[in-house]
Amino acid sequence: MKMHNADENCGIAQAAVVTGDWWNVLVLREIARGHVRFDALATELGLSRKVLTERLGRLVARGVLRRSLYLRRPVRYEYLLTDSGLDLLPLLVAMQDWGDRWILGDGGTAATTAEDSAEHSRVHALTGTPLPADLELTGSDGADHTVVDPDAAATVLFTYPGTGVNWGDDPIPGAPGCTLENRLFRDAWPEFRRAQVAVHGISTQLPYEQADFARTESVPYPLLSDAQQRLAAALRLPTFRGAGRLRLKRLVLVVDAERTVRHTLFPVHDIPGAVDQALRWATTPAR
Repeated sequence: MKMHNADENCGIAQAAVVTGDWWNVLVLREIARGHVRFDALATELGLSRKVLTERLGRLVARGVLRRSLYLRRPVRYEYLLTDSGLDLLPLLVAMQDWGDRWILGDGGTAATTAEDSAEHSRVHALTGTPLPADLELTGSDGADHTVVDPDAAATVLFTYPGTGVNWGDDPIPGAPGCTLENRLFRDAWPEFRRAQVAVHGISTQLPYEQADFARTESVPYPLLSDAQQRLAAALRLPTFRGAGRLRLKRLVLVVDAERTVRHTLFPVHDIPGAVDQALRWATTPAR
């Protein structure tokens, strides 16, 4: 990419060198989704081996990706995000949020969506999708947690915009109810536990914000922070901007012990019904 002299000290221009190429952005999107091997990337992107090799080489050279050997004969590598690459995930999610709203016309400033939207189709297409094995989020206890509990028969993931937030004079449509949602999962927690089903609540709030709420409400399950948008990027979850922050829209996923999404509920209009449905799905044997 040819740069003007004034671009040498411009962070936007320098970032565009890495992300400005169409294929570079889509390669990063797929690696964030867990497609880290060459053949998987080629299949997902429909890209020629020559072009994919070039793009991966450039991203490795820029320090956004690193290669990790997983097979010696023949030599095969996985392509993993470096710390630099992980810091690009909020940019990818922001691009998706912008595209949903202004290009596809299906995004918005509410915590929900219409049932004929692109967001709705994208979430429901997650059924059968495995979550990346190494995906961890920081919990309200300050520790890193795997998004899917490896010791549980199933894991219920519910995303919500935020709790304990003073929405001020500009309330966010669809956001009220997050405290109710957490309380209802809390009250149903004994039933989930008896069924050996884990429950994880996820928002883009910071861990200390979640910790304050968890203590006040005696939340017995982990609240996980996706402030760095790692889960949002991995599953292309719908977001919206509210109260100065990019927030997750409300949805429910039921994931099995093999980290595969088995059920999706989105949009969520009936919060008590969503909790009941999550319990039914999580305790019904897969067919």
